[in-house]
Amino acid sequence: MNDASRSARAMTRHFPVICLISTIAAVPAFGAGSAPISTPEEPAAREAPATTEKPAAKEKPATKEKAATKEKASAKQEGSAVAVYNEGVGLMQAKRFAQAQKKFEQAVKLDPNLAEAYNNLAFSLRKQGTGNYKQSLAYYNKAIELKPKLAEAYMYRGVLYTQMGRKTDAQADLATLKKLDSHLAKELEEYFETGKEEDYLYGATKKK
Repeated sequence: MNDASRSARAMTRHFPVICLISTIAAVPAFGAGSAPISTPEEPAAREAPATTEKPAAKEKPATKEKAATKEKASAKQEGSAVAVYNEGVGLMQAKRFAQAQKKFEQAVKLDPNLAEAYNNLAFSLRKQGTGNYKQSLAYYNKAIELKPKLAEAYMYRGVLYTQMGRKTDAQADLATLKKLDSHLAKELEEYFETGKEEDYLYGATKKK
């Protein structure tokens, strides 16, 4: 066998191996394209970190300032109500009941929880005639609702009940009054006997 024949047979033996390797290299591995490919312009997407619950928002300073301002306004309003109330007491003691009524009405608008103002409003109305008795009673009831231990309200409501002919209700107020203020209870008992209401009993004491 010459040298040319030997070379040809050697090439025949190696050629299938070269083809096989070439064929394997040409087939892409399965799953190679499943994951995104990272490039400088488009980085691979990363798994988003688990979201955590945000802490409760703290109260802003502005909210605190608004609350403080509201409290100051409320205190100022209450102070104004007391000032107007005291003006009404002066008018009531001067027997200027219609003018006193207006002051007490103004006072309860400024402070709807001012029991003393409702009490004296009822008194001022009662002093202006029998046509006001029903409204007067409603205001006495309101005063007692707001301040169950306001002795003056029981005193004056007891007088009103007597004037309306409701003696049983008047006696009930007297019984309560004896527990709250023995002096006013004695005055109410005297009224039951004489039918006379002393001028110096006008209204609750002035509020400071």
